[in-house]
Amino acid sequence: MPKPEPDGGSDSIASPDASATLPFLAGVNLSCAEFGSALPGTYDKDYTYPTQAEVGYFVGKGMKVFRLPFRWERLQQQKKAALDKTELSRIDAFIAGATGKGAYVVLDPHNYARYNGQIIGQASVSKADFADLWSKLAAHFKSNPLVIFGVMNEPHDMGTELWRDDANAAIQAIRAAGAMNLILVPGNGWTGAHSWDSTYYGTANAVAMLTIVDPGNNYAFEVHQYLDSDSSGTSASCVSAQVGVDRLKGFTAWLKQHGARGFLGEFGCAASSTCLQAVDNMLGHIDANRQHWIGWTWWAAGPWWGDYMFSIEPKNGKDAAQLSTLLNHL
Repeated sequence: MPKPEPDGGSDSIASPDASATLPFLAGVNLSCAEFGSALPGTYDKDYTYPTQAEVGYFVGKGMKVFRLPFRWERLQQQKKAALDKTELSRIDAFIAGATGKGAYVVLDPHNYARYNGQIIGQASVSKADFADLWSKLAAHFKSNPLVIFGVMNEPHDMGTELWRDDANAAIQAIRAAGAMNLILVPGNGWTGAHSWDSTYYGTANAVAMLTIVDPGNNYAFEVHQYLDSDSSGTSASCVSAQVGVDRLKGFTAWLKQHGARGFLGEFGCAASSTCLQAVDNMLGHIDANRQHWIGWTWWAAGPWWGDYMFSIEPKNGKDAAQLSTLLNHL
């Protein structure tokens, strides 16, 4: 690697003021390219990509960023192989359309720190394999500053130090490729904001993520937060109208303490009055702390979500009920 990975030590983070470099990035996960258990699978049968009509709809509402989940195994069908030209062309087309409209795109390998089910950094999938993916992606997209590199979706059930080392390897590869794009770094334990300082998954993210190293000093920590009883996002119920604020405020305090930046990469709710008030209050908390929060992306929209309770995909020309709450915070 171009630079050795750290083995601990620092208790502070140097990260630029969000307002100095970026607009506030509020938007939505445009999902479906990560769908399906068949790998690589068949396009438009097992998975698909969002359309430019969807991009145009949300840009027209004032959204400025789209998180684009996809599967590593489809883009790079063997470890360290060339990126698959057909799959890359689909990502290219989405990015060209979205960034051509002035929006940012977060590239999101939606793999939970795994490749074909094997944890990155253990015997069968090395840190170097992961770094190779990001070296190739960074080289391909570094000329477009509207592309953001989301290192990985929701690492879990692994050592926090192992995940930190994986992330540092990816960051080093991105910078070695000459890319200065913004990087989003998740924590371990499904990167829950509510559990940032917990230890049930190993060393707390609040400790281990202090040793993330970015030579380009252009990164933020990505967290996810749902509002049901176990923060899983699997229930239509929300605990209370205050639950989102309660679950973010510890992470916000950590950002302030360490001069770091945060991004809420996933959150969502059904359209009940309690849930909508909880989202409104949570985004109000982010608004009040924008010197530390750079934005958010709702989960989710996309062409195949159907009647999914959190979807804000328009139906028959009609906006989803949750959208009006989001628009108050753009």
